[in-house]
Amino acid sequence: MMDPLVLLAFIPAALALNLTPGADMMFCLGLGLRSGGKAALAASAGISAGGLVHVTLAGLGLGAAVAALPWLFDAIRWIGVAYLLWLAAGALRRAPARDVTPLAMPAARAFRQGLIVNLLNPKVILFVLAFVPQFIDPAQGSVLGQFLICGVVLAVGGFFIHGAVGLCAGGLGRRLATSARFTRGLGYASALIFVGLAARLALLQRS
Repeated sequence: MMDPLVLLAFIPAALALNLTPGADMMFCLGLGLRSGGKAALAASAGISAGGLVHVTLAGLGLGAAVAALPWLFDAIRWIGVAYLLWLAAGALRRAPARDVTPLAMPAARAFRQGLIVNLLNPKVILFVLAFVPQFIDPAQGSVLGQFLICGVVLAVGGFFIHGAVGLCAGGLGRRLATSARFTRGLGYASALIFVGLAARLALLQRS
């Protein structure tokens, strides 16, 4: 069981981290602009689920393999780059010429995209390995259990913060969707965000 005082110290630290703009927030922003708030919420849930997977791997010690094996880090990273570029191409393909209705996305698909984007960012597990152990005390019991508690805090906070960003972007997207020109612009903006995330991931360093 995690020390309640340590947990109380972890919660504001986790909140501050979730409030820091990053790849997950930008992904929800881009998806919200293009496909609406519901899709962004589903993607945020997928991102949180991916974060829990990273925390579980770190708690099991498997995350150390990513930190220790450069080829594994690079393999995950380049798969993530390719996936983000594929999403960018999809956003451009879906940019309508005349139809000004919002391009809704099924929640399951948005969840899956958020999950994959998070899982294919190896920097997340390196961050977990660097940050979460500061709040883990083996004397308090199961190390994996403490990792999971921290993971749940990060996941819940991230879901609400990233989801709120996506909802705001979705509201803006709905207002702009009354114009075909703006709707095409949303597609281009989403594609640009995904390309930017891909470039960021491509330039990522292990340290």
